[in-house]
Amino acid sequence: MLELFRALSDETRLRIIKLLELGQLCVCDITAALELSQPKVSFHLSILKEAGLIMDRKEGKWVYYSLSAGDLFTRFLIISICEKLPNDADMKRLEDSRKARKC
Repeated sequence: MLELFRALSDETRLRIIKLLELGQLCVCDITAALELSQPKVSFHLSILKEAGLIMDRKEGKWVYYSLSAGDLFTRFLIISICEKLPNDADMKRLEDSRKARKC
């Protein structure tokens, strides 16, 4: 339980969770939306994965992340976070990035 709340104690990780509410995203999508470097985003993704909040899927050289189904408590916690956390700017940057790459 402590690891779960530690993972949720950082604003960047909360922003990542909010983005993943849209569905599966690759690291390049997350870095574009958050305007952060790939190593920094990967660091935060590994913490979220260790806490059981997200899962990854490899496809060739790409790694895609999505929210973990988790147990009922974890899922409820994620839903509560996503409802309360505004991230219009992150969503706009994600949308612009995807249009530029024609995703």
